[in-house]
Amino acid sequence: MAYVPGVALLVALVAGCSAGSDADDPAADSKPGSPTVSAAPPGKYRTLPESCSAVPRSTLKDLLPGAADLPQEQQDKVYEGTATVTYDTDRKVGCRWKSDAPDASRNLSIDFERVVSYDPAVSDDDRAREVYAKKEDAAALPTSSGVTPSETPSGSASASASGSSTPSGSPSGISSASPSADPSGSTSGADPDEDLRPRLLDGLGDAAFLDDALTRAGSTAQRRTVSVVFRTSNVIVTVQYTEQPARVTEVPDSRELQEKAQALARKLDEALSD
Repeated sequence: MAYVPGVALLVALVAGCSAGSDADDPAADSKPGSPTVSAAPPGKYRTLPESCSAVPRSTLKDLLPGAADLPQEQQDKVYEGTATVTYDTDRKVGCRWKSDAPDASRNLSIDFERVVSYDPAVSDDDRAREVYAKKEDAAALPTSSGVTPSETPSGSASASASGSSTPSGSPSGISSASPSADPSGSTSGADPDEDLRPRLLDGLGDAAFLDDALTRAGSTAQRRTVSVVFRTSNVIVTVQYTEQPARVTEVPDSRELQEKAQALARKLDEALSD
């Protein structure tokens, strides 16, 4: 019986230490109903498609007309494309194609960029919106009012005397200007009310725009590049389609290049959505 008080004291000390541990536990200080911060949701896309396989051969034959006349081995090489050098295929991929025909050369490129936000408070989609918005701002799309001669749709004005376009921003650093008419009348039969200027596009991804650049350096033939850029969730896709005629006096037709570039962009959008 002489040892009972010592046992009671030991039990009391143990109980006190346990109570002290709870007091030091941060979780013990949390109050019922206190708000919790949750991370922003990730984007829809975790990977990217194989870019050089993203365009069907039938589409490539239409976009690269000169390739169909080549020997089979050379055709296969053209349609195979050249992958863009990238260090992270989960974040950025691309492919390039080129064909030469007696009347003109054509170049096609596609790029996929998967945007990832490293800020837990900002979603991948929101970060992708910011990246896309910068590309759209850089394109310096003309407004519906205050149209300048350099912004006139194809078929409404002729190229400047020097043959060079007025530069403006573009999504990939290409000098941008609205289409200029072909003096030889390659746009004959065009709808005069159709706006072929660089512009926003409807019904393509979550947001999209088209840029159209006509340039010429020195005495070389005029070169037109149509770019279609669109965003779907956290992926941004860029399509660039270029034509350079063999003759210096010819001007590539805006309507044809724009229609084909948009058609390809819509196919890529559908493929991403599947």
